[in-house]
Amino acid sequence: MLKKKPILGITMGDAAGVGPEIIVMALSQEGIREMCNPLVIGDAATMEAALEIVGSLNRVDALKTVSKARFGKELIEVLGLANIDPTKLNRGKVDPMAGKAAYEYVKKAVELALAGEIDAIVTAPLNKEALNAAGYRYSGHTEILADLCEAKDVTMMLVAGELRVSHVTTHVSLRVACDLVKKGRILKVIELTDRALKRMGIERPSIAVAGLNPHASDGGLFGREEMEEIEPAVEEAKRLGFDVTGPMPPDTVFYRAIKGGEISRSQFDAVVAMYHDQGHIPIKLLGFFDGVNVTLGLPFIRTSVDHGTAFGKAGKGTANPASLIEAIKLGAKMASR
Repeated sequence: MLKKKPILGITMGDAAGVGPEIIVMALSQEGIREMCNPLVIGDAATMEAALEIVGSLNRVDALKTVSKARFGKELIEVLGLANIDPTKLNRGKVDPMAGKAAYEYVKKAVELALAGEIDAIVTAPLNKEALNAAGYRYSGHTEILADLCEAKDVTMMLVAGELRVSHVTTHVSLRVACDLVKKGRILKVIELTDRALKRMGIERPSIAVAGLNPHASDGGLFGREEMEEIEPAVEEAKRLGFDVTGPMPPDTVFYRAIKGGEISRSQFDAVVAMYHDQGHIPIKLLGFFDGVNVTLGLPFIRTSVDHGTAFGKAGKGTANPASLIEAIKLGAKMASR
């Protein structure tokens, strides 16, 4: 069922990076405000500086509560936490102050989402080094969000055009990833993927599951993970009513999930990848600038840019907002259903 325009809480990310600038650029794009009511969760002074850097004619409206937002066409509504000192900000460099503030934006966004004051969270990039320098020992947004929500089963889905890839494992070594490819985890990721696809408007999702080993092990010649873990997970998923195929050879499954060449239509709505690079490489190849990261398994919708803080471009007004634009569009679409 569709509802009125959702309120999207857009976290500002690391103030020393390009987050504030690409937010200004994205909110200036035609059509964005017809899809959603954007609310920036960040620092008002930093966002005003971003307006000048980008050369935007919009203006910042600093708020203390969501209820005060007017969502005017030329207004950038900022729920300001006032946690950045502009005179001390080291733009383009790792800054613990910015790392601490970035964490606080995410924490505030989670509080608002859980309270029902916003309908989805969209995150601009934070910097892992700055985050850790501020005392927050996380490897990224996904881990922070899972911790704040006490969510046990979360995973990452990347979206680039027609290709959607969710991951059984992410930020661990390849050696550890192989040990984590287990039936229960694979089945959970299939379930989370199916649920997310339905929120994206796909009524009957078709999901492909990639193998771990070359050629999906060729009947056990190159490993036993397919026979002992992946195939049993796929069979259980089928028994539960999911439209799932696999394990499939990793070197061909992504081609079959996109339209092009000899394939007139994509054969699958999503692919479940076994480890970080298996899923990230095809997405980066197809959507390096406009890929979107979606966290599955949270009690709210969260989409994000699929890139970092780009310190080398910070303060220049030349960063590419394409990924954030797509993240906002997808977040609005999912929140509207």
